[in-house]
Amino acid sequence: MASNAKEEPVPRLQIYSTSANGGVSPFWREKYEKDAKKYWDVFYKRHQDKFFKDRHYLDKEWGHYFFGAGRKTILEVGCGAGNTIFPLVATYPDNFVYACDFSPRAVKLVKTHKDFRDSHVSAFVCDLTVDDLNDYISPSSVDIVTMIFVLSAVSPEKMPLVLQNVRKVLKPSGIVLFRDYATGDLAQERLTCKDQKISENFYVRGDGTRAFYFSNEFLTSMFKENGFEVEELGLCCKQVENRSRELVMNRRWVQAVFRTSNGITSNFSANTEAAIPVKEKILKDAVSNVEVDISDGVAAEMFGSTPSNDNEIIKLGDWSFEITRLSKEHQHTCKSTGLMIWESARLMASVLARNPPIVSGKRVLELGSGCAGICSMVAARYADLVIATDGDTKALDLLTQNVTSNLEPPFFDKLIVRKLEWGNKDHIKAIKEVNYRGFDIIIGTDVTYMAEAILPLFATAKELILSNDGICKDQEPGLILCHVIRRVDEPSILSTASQFGFKLVDKWPSGNPTAASQSIISSWFAEDGSDYIPCTALNILYFCME
Repeated sequence: MASNAKEEPVPRLQIYSTSANGGVSPFWREKYEKDAKKYWDVFYKRHQDKFFKDRHYLDKEWGHYFFGAGRKTILEVGCGAGNTIFPLVATYPDNFVYACDFSPRAVKLVKTHKDFRDSHVSAFVCDLTVDDLNDYISPSSVDIVTMIFVLSAVSPEKMPLVLQNVRKVLKPSGIVLFRDYATGDLAQERLTCKDQKISENFYVRGDGTRAFYFSNEFLTSMFKENGFEVEELGLCCKQVENRSRELVMNRRWVQAVFRTSNGITSNFSANTEAAIPVKEKILKDAVSNVEVDISDGVAAEMFGSTPSNDNEIIKLGDWSFEITRLSKEHQHTCKSTGLMIWESARLMASVLARNPPIVSGKRVLELGSGCAGICSMVAARYADLVIATDGDTKALDLLTQNVTSNLEPPFFDKLIVRKLEWGNKDHIKAIKEVNYRGFDIIIGTDVTYMAEAILPLFATAKELILSNDGICKDQEPGLILCHVIRRVDEPSILSTASQFGFKLVDKWPSGNPTAASQSIISSWFAEDGSDYIPCTALNILYFCME
């Protein structure tokens, strides 16, 4: 009897943000938080001590804090390459400076500086969001803490940890000298236009380092909540021109002095709203004499450039592919994971190159091909038909370019590029119009990194895989997933697969110990283990239909 119930729609997922200012993806958001130290290490490897100018303005702006009876003890937080430390030591040789940074390379630059002396400077590696400053400095022993363009590199939710750590080593009525990026700075505008926003006023640059842009209100509130009073607060504005690149950069930064609270509210903090405009006006009037920390050439390079592509040569057996992809310098800020080459794709492509029978004479579909499409291009050498798909327009443009530049007839004629957002009925219908019979092999590399993508993935695969009806067991159609387990664990993947009629037949590297002789995947690799595996965390799952 015919059912009147409507057919259940295929789940649909819009993986790529369609918002003009969608910001960076959750995957990269987690990655550069976890790898922040690595990104800054790479930063200092590239720039050495050339990024920031030496801060000789400290004496002009805050000289009266450093001068006085007795030896002052200073802590430079986020010392970088020493652009604050060494001008201070040269101007005030009687003072002693502790210098810390969470980048080992930055601390090494300080210790190898020509003016470094143990008698004047103690430099050490320290992450102030995790490590205890009291392990390096005695409690209540520091007169002045300098925080020059450092707090902005910390996630806003972790900034209070830094302030609490700093307060432990400051003397009663000790001070913090602060300068950092302000909201409305040119860099913030550029990063916003490039969809590099992490959260409110927090952005990631093209090299993976991050920057927060402070408002006066946010800054004063945070310091007060962590035991500080506002002694001075102002906004610096300066127009920087780079004639060679025809760039005019409106730079804005906040400059402040905070003092550890002794329970007495200062006149400034009691009347902050009235005091801020006065200080801001003074700094604007003196703009021609205000120094900018960042070097002009580097600023133009950093804020005047746009993400670029570069080429990579990938060799697989007797084939060599020249793949155009997003340059590594900009991959950290990319919200489309399809604009780079993943290790899973490298492994799967090499497996196909060494094992032609996997796809020989078959119809092959690749889900989430990305810009490279190396699995599809290898498969096109042996398969009857290959369709390479992705849901991102930019990735598809590069994919088409790479296929055109790397393949020639007859292989080029067997590979078709199509847009496919998983669960999109129109896209699925368009694929079926090219191959109505279904696909013998469906391949996906690193397509399981988002929990919300798993259900649409298997739903789409079920729609497009060849039916088992009348098929011999050794010719059953298969779904091959190669990936690194990230935010979605294997049980979740297998549970969703089962919902759509997929059964796990084999997996690698663990395999099935009760049926080793029947293993499919292990036969793809050399018995002596000589195959190159680009990442030891890679897994392969092989599914067939129930």
